Formats: sequence, C-alpha cells, structure tokens
Amino acid sequence: MNRRELLLSTGALIATSRLALAADGDGISPEAHALYERAIVFDANLSPPLNDTLPFPKAMLDMVRGSGVTAVKTSLGGSDEKFEDTLGEIAFFQRMIEAYPDVFLQVREASDFARAKREKKFGIVFSFESADMFEGKVERIELFRNLGVRVMQLSYNKTSPWASGVMADPPAGLTDLGRKAVEAMNAQGVAIDISHANEATSKDVLGTSKPPVLITHAGCAAIHPHPRNKPDWLLKAVADKGGVVGIFDLPYLTASPKQPALDDYMAHMTHALDICGEDHVGIGSDSELGPFDLSPAGMDAFRKNVEYRKKTGVAAPEEDRPMYVIGLNTPRRSEVIADALLKRGYSARVAEKVLGANFVGALGRIWG
Repeated sequence: MNRRELLLSTGALIATSRLALAADGDGISPEAHALYERAIVFDANLSPPLNDTLPFPKAMLDMVRGSGVTAVKTSLGGSDEKFEDTLGEIAFFQRMIEAYPDVFLQVREASDFARAKREKKFGIVFSFESADMFEGKVERIELFRNLGVRVMQLSYNKTSPWASGVMADPPAGLTDLGRKAVEAMNAQGVAIDISHANEATSKDVLGTSKPPVLITHAGCAAIHPHPRNKPDWLLKAVADKGGVVGIFDLPYLTASPKQPALDDYMAHMTHALDICGEDHVGIGSDSELGPFDLSPAGMDAFRKNVEYRKKTGVAAPEEDRPMYVIGLNTPRRSEVIADALLKRGYSARVAEKVLGANFVGALGRIWG
C-alpha cells in the first residue's frame, strides 16, 4: 500500500481540512507567527492531501494554501511497491502538479525552494523510502533521478538486495550491490536517507558516501528506545558528516499506550539539538499535511493499514496508536514547533534553521 492509497482510504480529508484551518494560530505567539511567515518552511517527510481524481475539491487546495508550508519531501512507492506501480504514482503526482501550477511546484534543484517561497507555492520533493521499485537494478537510480526523485533510501524496515532496515532479521549492513548503489546515488546527486536503516547499514553508508547523509524522519533512542529512534552516536555521526536529522511526530516518541503530546515531541527535538547542534536538526513529520482523522471511518482505515503492515512484515513495535502527536495535529504543525522552541528559550535563528533552513542547505550541498 502506498501513501496515496492510505490517504484516499480515510475518506474524510475535506472535513478534516476545515477543522484544521479553523485551529490555525491558536496559542501561537506573534513572534513565532512572524517567523513562520518569513521562513522557508520545509518538512522532510510529509504528504500533501490527495484525491483519486481531478479536479481536487476547493477545500483540499485551501488547506494547502493555508498551511504556510513552503515545501515537503514526499515518499512515493510505498513500503513495497514494484517498478511499474511506482512509475504510475510518479506520473500521478506530475499530473497533479501540472493541473495546479499555481498551487504545486516539483522541487528538482535547490533554487526551487526559494522559488516556491517567492511564488507562494507548495513545493514537493519526490523521494523513496523503499528500494523495492529498483528490483535490485542499480541502473534504475539514474532513471528515477531523471524523473525528479532526489532523495532515496536503500531499504525500508526489512532487507533489500542493497541493505537492511531496522526490523531486518538477521541484521546486516550494506551488501556489495548496496555499496554500488551508494556510489551511483552520489554520482547522480541523489541524497541518501537512512531513516529506516539499521545501525550496521547506517554505519556502512556513512563510511561509504562522500556527500552528507540524511535522517529525514526519526526520533531519539535516548528519550524512548525504539527501532525507529536513533542512538546518540548515530545522530552525532550524521551531523559530523554535514547531514541533518528530522524529528517525526509519530507514536514512537513515547512508550505504549501513551499518545504522545507536544512536550514529548519537544523532548526529542531538544535532545537532537543538544547532540547534533543547531545546524543539523529539522522537522520530518512522517505524516500527512491534514490532521489525522479520528472519526470511525478514519480509525477503521488506520487499523486496516496496521493489519496490512503486520501481514507484510514491515510493521514496527508500538504501531498500536493513532499516528499523530497531540498539539501537532494540524497543517501548521511546524509553526507550533517554532513557537515551542521560542518559548523554551531558543533564538529565532535556531527556530528558523529547524523550520527548514538546515535541510534546504544540506540538500543544496548534496544535489550540487
């Protein structure tokens, strides 16, 4: 199941968009609001709202325009999508961007971030979490890069022909073919993301890749131990190589059965800032732009997705709570995070880096 199918299965995007926009700005300081308006706001793993047919409903487009988000990295190809299906999903996104050129912009180079901000468009960076669509063929890296896929992973939670994910059994690192894939991604100017890689693979990638390496969406294992949360040594290694770590807003921030709240999120954010430094931390929500749908239909869709993930073996522990953080269940979640940073004594400079400047800078250096 890809992210677009999951979004469509909720069946309540329009209703939730109205609720989300009504809550914008609640409790946000004037300083944080002004910062959010002037900053480049980049979420390193977020999906735009989607519909299965064109045209899109006006409420859906209004949510995008009202979000204040400059650009996102969006994962295509799901956790196990094959080559042809992934091509079809890329084509769908390109058709969507073509249909609404005043709303969406495909981000293919670093200058597109500033263009999206200047033109008040919603930029989209195509990316992969899985490696299934490559089917072990390193030469497909160039094909997908030419279609605009500028961030790639070497495996999802399980094992691929190239590397091992966080749930791989037995765990292993990069394969010989995986090292060739890293070299090809470097040569093509593709950013390598190790969000779903296990520690052995992560160490191998950091030692093999010449440009910086990214963790676009994860948490901190020191705050809550979980396979999707990263140990301090890895966070620091990514920062030392010039990369950036994005903190996600998933239930993995806290132990089950607690539904994480803003303070839990900020515990991970501030810890990452302590370990990595202010130039190497950002936001990677790993969710959808619209709020998580807590209606009966939305929860039913969530349970079906969890069942599918368990059946296919990609589920991680603690996938037993809705995928949102209390206080961040809004299209303007990054504004809330900026406000929380300022209220905890961080400077506007640091907040602006976290909002997007760090990831935009790193991607510019990697893409060349």
